[in-house]
Amino acid sequence: MMKEDVERLYIDNSDAVYRFIYFLVRHKETAEDLTQETFYKAIKNINNFNNQASVLTWLLKIARNVAYDYFRRKRLIKFFTWGNENDVDSKNPSPTVLAEKKEDLSRLYAALGRMKKDYRDVIILRKVNECSIKETAYILGWTEAKVKTKMARGLEALKKEYYGKEGLIDGFIKRA
Repeated sequence: MMKEDVERLYIDNSDAVYRFIYFLVRHKETAEDLTQETFYKAIKNINNFNNQASVLTWLLKIARNVAYDYFRRKRLIKFFTWGNENDVDSKNPSPTVLAEKKEDLSRLYAALGRMKKDYRDVIILRKVNECSIKETAYILGWTEAKVKTKMARGLEALKKEYYGKEGLIDGFIKRA
């Protein structure tokens, strides 16, 4: 692979790979390191790429494996934590709006963190990274039917985790 090809691979895909890893590890420097490791492994194994999926899908599968290897090495249990002030990206929000966004994101990450790994993975790939069902199936090593089933069940579980088991939040009924 030529230097220009490697640069193009990185330029075209690094943001999506970083974003995916960041949603898993919730730590900027770790996500940057794991993104670099992902591209190192991809370039090292470029001859194994068989065009069965898009390059980005292949890279996301590598990124997922790299992130889970990291978790195994560190024996981390929680996948999502809160506390990074850079999590909310907006242009000059009022303090109230910023606080509300942080609170909503915090509750969402907490809800995702309490979910089964399969549900969390499929929701992040489909809703955050906007992967297709086929791409998600490839990355996770599942059938497309399993992706659809896990996605539906995962969204329902996320709704229950986010809004509470009875649809209550702090004593108030959440209306859909």
